[in-house]
Amino acid sequence: MRLRHIEVFHAIMQVGTISGAAQVLHISQPAVTKVLQHCELQLGMPLFERVRGKLYPKPEAHRLFAETEKLNRDLQGIRRLAASLKGRALETIRLVSTPTVALSVLPLAVSAWRREFPGARCELATHHTSEIVNTLRLGEADLALSLQDPRHPGIVAEPLAQGVMTVIAPAGTWSAADCATPLAAPGLVGELIGHADNDPLGEMVVAACEAQGLHPVFHTVVQTYQIARSLVEAGGGMAVVDPFTAASASSALVQRRPWAPAIPVQLYLLTAGHAPLSHGARQLAGCIATAARACLEKKA
Repeated sequence: MRLRHIEVFHAIMQVGTISGAAQVLHISQPAVTKVLQHCELQLGMPLFERVRGKLYPKPEAHRLFAETEKLNRDLQGIRRLAASLKGRALETIRLVSTPTVALSVLPLAVSAWRREFPGARCELATHHTSEIVNTLRLGEADLALSLQDPRHPGIVAEPLAQGVMTVIAPAGTWSAADCATPLAAPGLVGELIGHADNDPLGEMVVAACEAQGLHPVFHTVVQTYQIARSLVEAGGGMAVVDPFTAASASSALVQRRPWAPAIPVQLYLLTAGHAPLSHGARQLAGCIATAARACLEKKA
């Protein structure tokens, strides 16, 4: 099948008629019919049953449609790129981030970057770090953000900002003097909100507790730090979270104290080793670093 065959076939599968496909593709009905006939001739089999002017896909057509769906999306991406190049805009920048950083750092960073690159296209997505590595290796993203260095031979990890794990609790839990000092494991009281067993930072917190003779019991376990923060904001207990999540919590609802002993948390810029960043992507990384540092400097 040629690209034109795939384009016409895909349009017919989506709208169900020759006339509808012609409208979608902005060509005449005879042209659609001619391309479809030529496609079926090359394949050596009909793809549709024709009943009173309507087309009904055969099983072969459904299987073919599933295989050509990705190619059609790629063609649409090529058209968008061509349009942006014609308008002298930057290429699309694809950024993927862990949910924690996406919610606490990216809004400010992207807003600042957009002022310098108003015509550029930026695609944002969220994944966990293991999925981010695969996304970068497959070339499906240009840059990524994570609180973990995946230590993968094909991934470059560049530190952008560093803070420490932080205890957050509902407002009124501690005095102003208490908030100025770090909190050790014995200071964890009441309902504790824990993290999933496979969370590296959560595992470090539990290990620090056990080293101080405390074996914490978590009646509520969450997958993301944002859920833990929301629970604390609602008065649901204490949690030990990354510094970016802690800084993004409502100061009217939440108090913060550094965890003791200190557990450093680094924000990393992740890129594929074989794919250098464009000027626009590098500028975006700079805005992210600035926003991350500003987030950590927020007062409780």
